[in-house]
Amino acid sequence: MRNTLIFAGNSCPALAGQICENLGMQPADAELTQFSNGETSVRILTSVREKDVFVVQSGSPRINDSIMELLIMISACKGGSANKVTAVLPYFPYSRQSKKKAHRGAITARMLANLLGVAGVKHVITVDLHASQMQGFFKCPVDNLHAEPIIAKWIRRNVPNWREAVVVSKNAGGTKRVTSLADALKLNFGMVTTDRKRGNNTMTGSMMMHHLHAGCQPALETSAQGSNMDKKQTDTHQANNADRTPVRNPRVLADSQGSPQQIPIRSGTRSSGTEDQVTPPPQSPELSASADTGDSEFDDRRAREVTHGRLVHGHIVEEDYDSPPPRSTAANSVHEDDPMTMSHHSSLFVPEPQSLGGSGEAGPSSDDEDNAFENPKVEHMITLVGDVKNRTVFIVDDMIDKPGSWIAAAETVVKRGHAKKVYCIATHGVFGGDCLEQLQACECIDTVVVTNSFPINAERARNISKLVILDLSFMLAEAIRRNHFGESLSPLFQHFGD
Repeated sequence: MRNTLIFAGNSCPALAGQICENLGMQPADAELTQFSNGETSVRILTSVREKDVFVVQSGSPRINDSIMELLIMISACKGGSANKVTAVLPYFPYSRQSKKKAHRGAITARMLANLLGVAGVKHVITVDLHASQMQGFFKCPVDNLHAEPIIAKWIRRNVPNWREAVVVSKNAGGTKRVTSLADALKLNFGMVTTDRKRGNNTMTGSMMMHHLHAGCQPALETSAQGSNMDKKQTDTHQANNADRTPVRNPRVLADSQGSPQQIPIRSGTRSSGTEDQVTPPPQSPELSASADTGDSEFDDRRAREVTHGRLVHGHIVEEDYDSPPPRSTAANSVHEDDPMTMSHHSSLFVPEPQSLGGSGEAGPSSDDEDNAFENPKVEHMITLVGDVKNRTVFIVDDMIDKPGSWIAAAETVVKRGHAKKVYCIATHGVFGGDCLEQLQACECIDTVVVTNSFPINAERARNISKLVILDLSFMLAEAIRRNHFGESLSPLFQHFGD
């Protein structure tokens, strides 16, 4: 391509080299060094005047150094009179911090977008943003490519009997991504959710019972009013209501059209007077038949596809497994959790609405789930929605950083759902800490599939037999070519069969 230069940062030189090879080009010369105090120095060794410049730099374990290299390279090219500077970011740094998670938190992804704009970027090409609305942080066009067509193509070619597989989301936040891949492959999908298990002997449990009995408040108010009446009114009131019985919580039934109706149930009938009696609505023959047989529950066959399990220390345990102690021992009473702090985390405590609306609290992310699994004193209940028995399961998300939620989901679909094989699939293989080694040691995981958007140490990858790395260089090279010639990028989002 004429009048085009591609610069490679230190984060992913191999990927940048493959992109240039696919385009029949050589990476442009640049010198990237650091001073003794850690400052980054960049020298552009070729003319960029009136050229279309692409800077390939992804996130890396040295994330902050990679960001500074990218910003300085963009600024240097802009100062060298480049016609247009495009940042190619296979993995966008700080993409998980795209919303405010606390009252005094920062939206770091928006700040990075502002820094790129100040440096002089005119276009951004990235792959599978953690939140697609991040494109609104930029004042320049953003091409958010998807690795889904590449992943779907690999599944069709390498997974036996993939047409009988099920795509599963390991949390509620990833259902949109999972249903997109399921629709592309024409497969069924499911979901795994986790929730902290709370005991009834705690303050939270007592408040939950108080919350559930809030419906008895009208009866209590009636009793209070009766106590304030004079003696004559009290005697009259007791005489007229001697045989009146309290109303229990109403049942919710449905009519023949499926509309819900509440039917209050009394434990007895009045001996005299019918003006206060509630006449139940007419029931359909089917509903009457179920009432005669004593079965007031709905018969929904889909409910059989819901499976529950116990999660302790991030692993599935048997039903007779001893639960972790809810409180610390007397020797560790100094570190005992404050019950008021514990009750604050209960779902019964709705945060106060803020001045701009909303609760001010962000939904739990995968990292929050992994951090919760590490607490040995907390037991979770994990739920699998979907039928995966004797089937291959694809657990899909946008990135793999910590192993806790992946291992929990894999053990759930295998030990509770009786799945045959499990593939953990993600676009970005961040693999923080010993994540890759823990996934390799997990018996319920058969294969881990990621792309080369995030650099993975070659020596480390060779020791992991379950790891499969897909190549993004052809898609990124085609995106660069189409961007340079002003062609549409729509074909990159389409799925092509074998």
